[in-house]
Amino acid sequence: MAGLAVSAAWLALYAPQSGHAQSSHVALGDGSQSVVLSGAAEQAPDPDVASTGNIFPHRPGASHSYWDNLVGHLAVEVGITGNPWTRTGRNFAQFYADRANTVTMNQIIGSLSHPVENIGAGYGIGFTFETLYGSDGRFDPTLGMGSGSLNGLYQWVPTQAHIDVKFPWIFRNGIDVQVGQLYGLLGAEGTPATARPFYTFSYAADYIMPFEMLGVVATAHLSDRMDWILGVDAGNSTSFGRYGNNNKPKGYFGFVWKSLLGGRLDMHIIGHFGPQGNNGIAVKSPDGLWTSAGAGRLANSKMQYNADFLATYRINKAMSVTVDGSYLHDDLLRDDAYGVTTFFAYDLNPSLTLNARGEIFRDNTGGTITQYTSTTSFTRSISNKPYPYYSAPPTTYGELTVGVSYRPDFINRHSDFGQLTIRPEIRLDKSLNGTRPYNRAAVPSAANGYAPIVNNGTNNMLWFNCDAIWAF
Repeated sequence: MAGLAVSAAWLALYAPQSGHAQSSHVALGDGSQSVVLSGAAEQAPDPDVASTGNIFPHRPGASHSYWDNLVGHLAVEVGITGNPWTRTGRNFAQFYADRANTVTMNQIIGSLSHPVENIGAGYGIGFTFETLYGSDGRFDPTLGMGSGSLNGLYQWVPTQAHIDVKFPWIFRNGIDVQVGQLYGLLGAEGTPATARPFYTFSYAADYIMPFEMLGVVATAHLSDRMDWILGVDAGNSTSFGRYGNNNKPKGYFGFVWKSLLGGRLDMHIIGHFGPQGNNGIAVKSPDGLWTSAGAGRLANSKMQYNADFLATYRINKAMSVTVDGSYLHDDLLRDDAYGVTTFFAYDLNPSLTLNARGEIFRDNTGGTITQYTSTTSFTRSISNKPYPYYSAPPTTYGELTVGVSYRPDFINRHSDFGQLTIRPEIRLDKSLNGTRPYNRAAVPSAANGYAPIVNNGTNNMLWFNCDAIWAF
């Protein structure tokens, strides 16, 4: 699971310029851009105004075609994490930024999309198709949709494939329905590099926000400022049939409020509910050290509850604050995990945004925060196959990250193909209850009861990170 932050930014459900953890994705731009919370499918622009990324730009004065608004985007992200104190080559409690002191090509992500456009009588239709290649693919699979096609550090995964339809029914602004593969609807730090303000993720975004879903989501526009979200899906990062985790449905329920307090405040409260465990029989690895996550038929009746409250307040045109409260309860793991993350963003000038993130996150049993150690560990864990990992005792985590998004004007103003963003950051992670989970690893042995739990590491992790994004 994935998986907040904000500036006056690009926050869009599909973020097609790049593409969990996730619909309220936050991406940092300059102060002239706005924040939009999840809910409705993107609406088509004025047919006489060309959009960035249009494949077939509309010529003013020519008759309009539906395909005038077909849009293509591509983004490439390369990053490095610097952690000189690790003895494992890993940064503990990280998905996408887990490789310490290593330059990584995190993602090449491309999309082809069309915003919802009126086709007559108030009906509209649009679509999004998106795919990702890179090291991030290890943690963003959807079982049954290309999962396992590549097994190395760099993997390929489809990330979005959905049809969006506008129905002029019941409410004045109608109902939007999206069918297919979508990002999860919780949280605000998206998998695409341009859908978040930092290279690294918060604990909540990585571990308790659903990444991918396959199903149907309906957004009923109750008023100009309030939406009602309903959805049914196959589960987090799974599909149907033999690729499903169990035979019970899951779903979303929540509300979105937009442009409150004179347009300064947006917020949502959304939950995802349903059995999430795998109902297969547990399988051991040939060496007997690792066991799969299968729980048998019991998994069909053991619920998992995810909930997310997100509020973004724009102090002025240059500054904004986002607060995100997230919660997970898992009947099967008998675990509760929850936290609060706060983001601050300040557009110092059109080329430079200062970002800060602070988080407190609690894993009550140690069953949620897990370091997946092989390139296929995460996919194997949700596929009921044995997988190597290590984890920590019950821990209260604290995290503080400060960085900037720098868009070098001396490069970008001369570029007709894409824009460059560089994001250096400094981050401190700390155990707030005395455990020592960082910078060490553990393997199952008789000495630890075959439970690879780290208790001899450090109680903090100071590391330095930077990524570069080229996107158009």
